[in-house]
Amino acid sequence: MMRGLNYASAGAGIIFSSGSELGQHISFSQQIQQVMDTFQQFILTMGEHAAADHISNSVFYISIGTNDFIHYYLPDVSGVQSKFFAWRFTQFLAQTMKQEIKNLYNANVRRVVVMGLAPIGCAPYYLWQYNSQNGECVKPINNVILEFNFAMRYAVDELNKELVDANIIFCDAYTGSMDILKNKEQYGFSYTDTACCGFGRYNGWLMCLSSGMACRNATNHLWWDQFHPTSAVNEILADNVWSGLHTDMCYPMNMQQMVAQRVTMSDDAINRYPNQA
Repeated sequence: MMRGLNYASAGAGIIFSSGSELGQHISFSQQIQQVMDTFQQFILTMGEHAAADHISNSVFYISIGTNDFIHYYLPDVSGVQSKFFAWRFTQFLAQTMKQEIKNLYNANVRRVVVMGLAPIGCAPYYLWQYNSQNGECVKPINNVILEFNFAMRYAVDELNKELVDANIIFCDAYTGSMDILKNKEQYGFSYTDTACCGFGRYNGWLMCLSSGMACRNATNHLWWDQFHPTSAVNEILADNVWSGLHTDMCYPMNMQQMVAQRVTMSDDAINRYPNQA
């Protein structure tokens, strides 16, 4: 537990009901509550000062939001598109994220990596659904993703100004992914529109149901299935988050620069901790 924990839940989104049709999952707010419960365990085992120091110098990586579009907004669940224009919806998501990060800050969290969303308008499912010609990305969907990333980056800027000693970075997965798309040969990808595993045009119609449906070499595919990139893509993006190895996609710094800056908690901040969790 001291080396790291993963609170992610498959199908979860920022909104509680996002992905509910996929079965039971733990929403973002519930995941944050699990984090708070862990902090209480740290206090019991380490003591308040040691727990506060450990938490403040840990890195919290938040990557969520795609399912809010794939499984809620774009399918127009409950007529959400008639109630919220895209910009209002992305603002709502960003403000919800901002408040949860503030909740973490009040529990002595100081270092947070916030991932933006990838260009899901280029995902095989939407290429199939929108009958894309020559694998061209669906611009209206990508425009919504760009709006979310813009709103989230602005929220991160606000948090860094509002919260003393906070070191929050925003990493734009859209920028990193589009760099791969534009320079696919350089990165070693042969297929940037067709999924490795699936069925139908672009392998986007039917999800990957068995290993027998998969291609022989996933490393030269950008997409593994209808929506998810391959591990080869994730490795490139991870290198960018850590050091900007291939392209700069994190602001105002990368993760390597973040972890080099040790956080020193004041006694006042530490003494506030038991009342916040």
